[in-house]
Amino acid sequence: MNPIEFKPVLKRIRWGGRRLGTILAKQIGPHHDYAESWEVCDHGEDQSIVSTGPYAGWKLNKLIRECPEDLFGSRDAISQFPLLIKFLDCMDRLSVQVHPDDSQVGKYFPNENGKTEAWIVISAELDSFIYAGLKNEVTPEILRASLENGGIEDCLHRITPSPGECYYIPAGTVHALGNGVLIAEVQQSSDVTFRLHDWNRTDAQGNRRPVHIEQAMECIDYQRGPIQPVEPTLLHQDENAELNQLIDSPFFRIDKLLIHNKYLLPANSTCKVVTSLSGKGTMSTKENSYSLPVGKTYLIPATCDDLHFESESDTPNNILIASLADKA
Repeated sequence: MNPIEFKPVLKRIRWGGRRLGTILAKQIGPHHDYAESWEVCDHGEDQSIVSTGPYAGWKLNKLIRECPEDLFGSRDAISQFPLLIKFLDCMDRLSVQVHPDDSQVGKYFPNENGKTEAWIVISAELDSFIYAGLKNEVTPEILRASLENGGIEDCLHRITPSPGECYYIPAGTVHALGNGVLIAEVQQSSDVTFRLHDWNRTDAQGNRRPVHIEQAMECIDYQRGPIQPVEPTLLHQDENAELNQLIDSPFFRIDKLLIHNKYLLPANSTCKVVTSLSGKGTMSTKENSYSLPVGKTYLIPATCDDLHFESESDTPNNILIASLADKA
């Protein structure tokens, strides 16, 4: 089975902007609140739809039902694509939130998954920031008091992000993306979020969004502490390309491929998702060639041939490769 391209599922939320269109070339409309582009998703009514080729018009969950061995190889049966791949354009800070893990989520949503995620920073304005983890000294008592007296920021580990950095956010980590960042996100297929704090914002009618303090407090891992950028592990480097491993978790593996000239990625019978974060290039199999401009995403089935990458710009083509983990 050849690489598969889907139509992005666009989400408009109050904190979004227009960079999904201006930087990542998504087909957005005239509004100024395009917050998320779900590139590969199999989550309830949110379904990726194949855009071209012999499966055009098929939803991802139909592909899984009809072509499981092509997509996943010899793995055990999979009824839902385990990962959700998306872009986020944050023009305002998001709520302070936490996600449950697989062992906790069933108490609240029996048919949902836990949500461990990772952020890869594409661009960041000079005044941008993220909150990732609690400060070391924060206890449940301190955190609850801060929510009552408006001092939540004093409990949060604040970081100034830089393009290219990766942050691993396991379920149970208190976090919030701040204004000015554009990221790619790899996560478990889940949409469960418990808000601790929403900065006292109101809508046009003066209403606040609900918060879920008790659920969030139950799910927080207070031992995790501040989250720092991931230290990449160099796997390959020559004059043509550089390959680094960013994350190898129970839920997904993430590698970053920087292509100066050419690179061969051998077939390894693993389903993965390839996303172009910067530069421009092509990806080829024995049969076809696929364009890799900024923002383009392909699902690579387990039975796909070797992939030949080639950069077509003065700057290297920066490719993110998210693979299914053995548990996923």
